[in-house]
Amino acid sequence: MSDVKLASLFALEKIEKGLYRGQSWDLGFRALFGGQVLGQALASAYQTVEAGRFAHSFHTYFLLPGDAKKPVVYDVEIVRDGRSFSTRRVKAIQDGRNIFYMTASFQIPEEGASHQSAVMPQTPDVSTLQSDIEFYEANFDKIARPLQEALSYHRPVDIRTIDAANAYKSTRREPTRYIWMRAREPLGNAISLHQSALSYASDYHFLSTSLQPHGISLLDKNLRIATIDHAMWFHREVNFNEWLLYAMESPFSGSARGIVKGQIFNQQGELIASTMQEGLMRMVGE
Repeated sequence: MSDVKLASLFALEKIEKGLYRGQSWDLGFRALFGGQVLGQALASAYQTVEAGRFAHSFHTYFLLPGDAKKPVVYDVEIVRDGRSFSTRRVKAIQDGRNIFYMTASFQIPEEGASHQSAVMPQTPDVSTLQSDIEFYEANFDKIARPLQEALSYHRPVDIRTIDAANAYKSTRREPTRYIWMRAREPLGNAISLHQSALSYASDYHFLSTSLQPHGISLLDKNLRIATIDHAMWFHREVNFNEWLLYAMESPFSGSARGIVKGQIFNQQGELIASTMQEGLMRMVGE
């Protein structure tokens, strides 16, 4: 087992007021994993928000591919602090270039009209599922060498994909995917850390859901896939020490882009968070 801790990814270095540096994990992808920038950007915004206000949403754009071998600097702008809400803009920088923007909103908790029409999908019990890491290890020769070398950085989040084997097959399937996920190591009690960690994990296996109706495998060497934008809404308090079900669906793809929406439920069937993402899905020549 690896000694890599999920919480360490969001322990940012303060350069000066409003300016923070995060270290990068190389997950073996072509570029820096988008989830890292999502989680670290939210963590940096939290550094400038008064205690007692919690993120309820963020909207982001990925502008340039990040380099997983270099740290990322986060420049946080204080847009507004109202009586109930605070707004922050975060700019992620590498090599003097803006690679990502986030606008995040924070709120003081308050009571209000409440309902939930979202229904948690029926899935196999998480205890009966093989973890993705174990699946990767069992299919070690089928995954790319960079990913083979980076498996230790995938361990901090225990992800269990339902019907995981199909991810490596070029077969047409419905554009839906379900995964269970939680932190392997206890994260403590800070809501900011749990939200940052869930933001990080929310980018796992997300856009590739749009590939399923087309029978395109993630292993296809002609595939270029990258996140364009990502939004997230937090509805209830996040506890990433417990198993959460991430239900994903892609309602549309076209023009070399795919869109996916996600709903994250706790084991009691409560909707914890919602996500939306659009990304590039381009096939290139040999």
